[in-house]
Amino acid sequence: MTNQTNNKTFFVTTPIYYPSGKLHIGNTYSTVLADAIARYKRLMGFDVFFNTGTDEHGQKIEQAAEKLNKDPKTYVDEMAESIKELYALMDISYDRFIRTTDEAHELAVQNAFEQLLEQGDIYLGEYSGWYSVSDEEYFTESEMQEVYRDEAGNMTGGIAPTGNEVQWVKEESYFFRMSRYADRLMEYYEAHPDFIVPEFRKTEMINNFIKPGLEDLAVSRTTFSWGVPVKSDPKHVVYVWIDALINYITTLGYGTDNTENYEKFWPGDLQIIGKDITRFHTIYWPTLLMALNVPIPKQILAHGWLVMKDGKMSKSKGNAIYPDVLIDRYGLDATRYYLLSEMSQGNDNVFTPEDFVKRTNTDLANDLGNLLNRTIAMMNKYFDGHIPTDLSEHDATVVDSEFENFITDRLERYHQAFDDLKITYATEQVMEIVSRANKYIDETTPWVLAKDEAQQGQLKSVMYHLAESLRIIAHILRPFLTQAPTEILSQLGLKEQMDLNMVELAWGGMPETAKVIEKGVPIFPRLDAEEEVAFIASQMNAGKGVKEEAVDEAWDPNDTELLFEETEHVDFDGFIKVEMKVAEVIDVVPVEGSNKLLKFRLDAGDKGHRQILSGIAKFYPDHEALIGKKLCIVANLKPRKMMGHVSQGMILSAEKDGQLSLVFAPQDMPNGALLG
Repeated sequence: MTNQTNNKTFFVTTPIYYPSGKLHIGNTYSTVLADAIARYKRLMGFDVFFNTGTDEHGQKIEQAAEKLNKDPKTYVDEMAESIKELYALMDISYDRFIRTTDEAHELAVQNAFEQLLEQGDIYLGEYSGWYSVSDEEYFTESEMQEVYRDEAGNMTGGIAPTGNEVQWVKEESYFFRMSRYADRLMEYYEAHPDFIVPEFRKTEMINNFIKPGLEDLAVSRTTFSWGVPVKSDPKHVVYVWIDALINYITTLGYGTDNTENYEKFWPGDLQIIGKDITRFHTIYWPTLLMALNVPIPKQILAHGWLVMKDGKMSKSKGNAIYPDVLIDRYGLDATRYYLLSEMSQGNDNVFTPEDFVKRTNTDLANDLGNLLNRTIAMMNKYFDGHIPTDLSEHDATVVDSEFENFITDRLERYHQAFDDLKITYATEQVMEIVSRANKYIDETTPWVLAKDEAQQGQLKSVMYHLAESLRIIAHILRPFLTQAPTEILSQLGLKEQMDLNMVELAWGGMPETAKVIEKGVPIFPRLDAEEEVAFIASQMNAGKGVKEEAVDEAWDPNDTELLFEETEHVDFDGFIKVEMKVAEVIDVVPVEGSNKLLKFRLDAGDKGHRQILSGIAKFYPDHEALIGKKLCIVANLKPRKMMGHVSQGMILSAEKDGQLSLVFAPQDMPNGALLG
């Protein structure tokens, strides 16, 4: 059994969300994931504190309210209430929904700011830079996705990596001496190798932000007023990221007269965030806590995004799908199961209607639903609904022992998956038990055993094993699904087990008096795949408009002389066989003995990482800066050996007049997305 049962408390938190629009399923994944982990920990006997909430200050909120002719407080009150209603619909079992407009939080933020000011960790200066209102973040020119310039070549604006426009901001600002804590932060990383999950995110932070040198952080604004005022200088409001981050301890009573929960639950065990805010939570947050002399949380999980085929899911792009739409049509459990079984620990995952319907039909309706229905029907037919528990050693079939060992093994893997925060893998263990139980029916053929009086003992053993496997399945589904486990236990006649502590869960816990219901009820009706795929697709495209483009009627493409560097023409049938994909650089190192080759470790959506060697070393002397970037690769080249190393594809680059540049993909494209 997992060693975590020795602990007494567990604190888990989601990021707190900007209430600037309706939350789509990508936004809500962090919350569903945190909820599943919180439920698991409670079932394992932990005293859990599960925090979520809303980040309600900042210029973006002020502007959103203004567009609706509302004051900011009225606006955020309404938005927070709508998010709470969504969480009620999704059965999110949070213990605290904190809002950064809560009076106790604001006071704690003000006092923390004054403490840092007094001890010299905050100082007054002037800031100028390119600022994205949508991201509440400053960006350097080198970080821009696109840069606008005037005729003289001067930068006039640009597009941030997130796709949002930036504007030049110059104002008086207070600064946090983050640079003071750079060495201490690196020491913490080294002493706590599991602090950031997955590990490659830590590499990104070190190479992209810490090694180039941590700069002091602007922590106040004067160009808008919707925020927490600096107590000693009220024309400044506290920068939204400082305000927001401190919620993770103010939710426990830090900075108030009642610090019981803070003393009990901090340092937090797990903070779950999306990958886009990794820097704030793994650099800004721990250095801020160091300055405040507050312990650092034990672990940060920075998961990937749930994206669409055309990139990041967003309301502005009109390609979002909303959880209430899926819940209303398919039920809460199907929606939660899809999110928790589909999303891997660190990589992006693509949402498609086909995958959603297939997951629901295959895993839930066909495998789990049919297992329950068949078991209930046979139990009634062969034993009048009574689950046989009066077994002798002579009753066992030849596969019973292996079946029991299989389930015990998968239970251990299930607990280990939760310990490792590999929640998708935990769902896989559940479904492997479901699949094995269905196979067990085919192996033992109870309908054949029922025809032979001499095999009644084996028939009893088979039916017991099926009921016992379903009992265990119901319990290990409880962190993921909130309705089906109760229904399974109810149909098995095990209502008294609905509050069973999972620490006690093991093979052989079937009560002697259990009796199934007289007629099973399908818990997951099978979906009409074609109809439901079409429905979900229509919801995904509901926000998309059609843009008209100006047409130059005088232009005739037949008049254009096409120029070719190498091969003049390639047949389309030949070209279409080339598979090009988006790949994220996980690591890159020089090949020993070569002054040309770099060895890339890439996430291209495969079942594991692939390796490609590329002779571009002289063009990228600072090759570590490529870690975290998205490249374009040819994915289906036959692997070959180069200097003793396998190379599984080719990285695309552009070359002209002796100059070479890699072909980068947009950062919001999912790993493994097809090009072409």
